[in-house]
Amino acid sequence: MAKQKVAMLTAGGLAPCLSSAVGGLIERYSDVAPDAELIAYKSGYQGVLLGDSIQISTEMRQKAPLLHRFGGSPIGNSRVKLTNAADCVKRGLVKEGENPLRVAAERLADDGVTILHTIGGDDTNTTAADLAAYLAANNYDLTVVGLPKTVDNDVVPIRQSLGAWTAAEVGAHFFDNVSNEQSAAPRTLVIHEVMGRHCGWLTAATARAYLSRTKNYEYVDGMMMNAGMKSIDAVYLPEMAFDLQAEAERLKEIMDKTGHATVFVSEGACLDAIVAEREAAGETIKRDAFGHVKIDTINVGGWFQKQFANLVNAERSLVQKSGYFARSAPANGDDLRLIHSMVDLAVESALNKVSGVTGHDEGQDGKLRTIEFPRIKGGKAFDLSTRWFAEVMDTIGQKYQEA
Repeated sequence: MAKQKVAMLTAGGLAPCLSSAVGGLIERYSDVAPDAELIAYKSGYQGVLLGDSIQISTEMRQKAPLLHRFGGSPIGNSRVKLTNAADCVKRGLVKEGENPLRVAAERLADDGVTILHTIGGDDTNTTAADLAAYLAANNYDLTVVGLPKTVDNDVVPIRQSLGAWTAAEVGAHFFDNVSNEQSAAPRTLVIHEVMGRHCGWLTAATARAYLSRTKNYEYVDGMMMNAGMKSIDAVYLPEMAFDLQAEAERLKEIMDKTGHATVFVSEGACLDAIVAEREAAGETIKRDAFGHVKIDTINVGGWFQKQFANLVNAERSLVQKSGYFARSAPANGDDLRLIHSMVDLAVESALNKVSGVTGHDEGQDGKLRTIEFPRIKGGKAFDLSTRWFAEVMDTIGQKYQEA
């Protein structure tokens, strides 16, 4: 086999798997293809366009296991869409009139790269698909293999994205502390906003992890710190129908009885309605290079706070967001095992010149395989009929139906 030059990049938002996936790729190539040269492009596709890369040295290879201890990305992220030439020009990544796909392909060819690993969500890997198609159409000899990361767990047709399990567990840890704010003042409404643009999986899984974490706590009988204060009273997801008046009445009854109410809300819940409301009022909504609403400018949790606080007669209300805390964590044990299996397959596929994205393919009974790029899509909805979600909602005592 000819000597390989392997490049890797991480892109999109952070997830609790990026550092470990980079470390895992370095370890795996060092084991099975020790002669392969390894580089990493800094800040995702931006680094490819600018020719900004890190040479993986012998010392880096030796210390690669340390990367499993960290969150974030050791090689940096960015959101760059190679088919959005106007945005790339605006950001100074290519010159006017240049095709970013061609610039990226020529950079990879000039750098002598034979294998490219993209670690990211649906946007990262659909961009990788665009790049792979361009490379094939223009006779570049390069294999592209992606690894799926997203805390939303919303990549079609992949059963479980890297980092999502950890984000749910860490989000539950975050809220275990925040829930104690219920003791700070009478009639307190606490809203926990969880990441998830189109998919409610992470909010649901975080609620599940939180209930599991707190279910066996012991309390001092007769005091206000009790199971009720540590409970969840409502969960709102993008996939669920939402009746503001009915839910306000239900939460007010809880508030009148217990003196507090706790809500978990996905950052994508009611997003379309909120955006439409603001645009109707003449506001210009900011969007990224992929056309997505810049969700951090919308403040969905704040919208729910505004709607509910008066309706439930809250004396105090607050919104707490676990997103950045959760997505920046190091991978937990479950994710480390998933990363290990996907990294091994990614390296095997790359060395065998099989392009695609590794993952458990829901279209093939959950088989772990390298999935063809054209089948990769974003926005996979959370299945509200999932058994564990029904158990969560039974525990909360909230009725729900699909939107």
